[in-house]
Amino acid sequence: MAQLLPAPDPRLPPSAASRFLVLCGVLAVVPGTIHVALPDGGAGVIAGIDLGRDGGRIIAMFAWAGATQIAWGLTMLAVALRYRALVPLALALLLLERSLHALNFWVLKPGAHHPPESYAVLVALPLIALFLAIALRRRG
Repeated sequence: MAQLLPAPDPRLPPSAASRFLVLCGVLAVVPGTIHVALPDGGAGVIAGIDLGRDGGRIIAMFAWAGATQIAWGLTMLAVALRYRALVPLALALLLLERSLHALNFWVLKPGAHHPPESYAVLVALPLIALFLAIALRRRG
């Protein structure tokens, strides 16, 4: 594993932005694990999606999304805890990801049913933008 990663820069102490990124990493890994581990991936018991029609495909998509959430969450944790020079980049990518989620949830592909994440993303967007601005200001 050491060959995959650069040496960490010990000169960069934890910051508000890196601490926020730790929170975001945890908030990606936990639901990702739920999507992978729960029998219905959380589609029915949490999101309230009717699994009567094509439930197997929906559950498989939740598991797929959970796998990517776990990988992305672990990446955010690694950046926040060890590779802090990449915190602004990680926050910018997170802002892009969450913006695309919000755009799809509310504008491009809105549905009659909104799972909890569709509301959480509206809270997350300004917070991510704020901590990205803090990280960039600190760097400059």
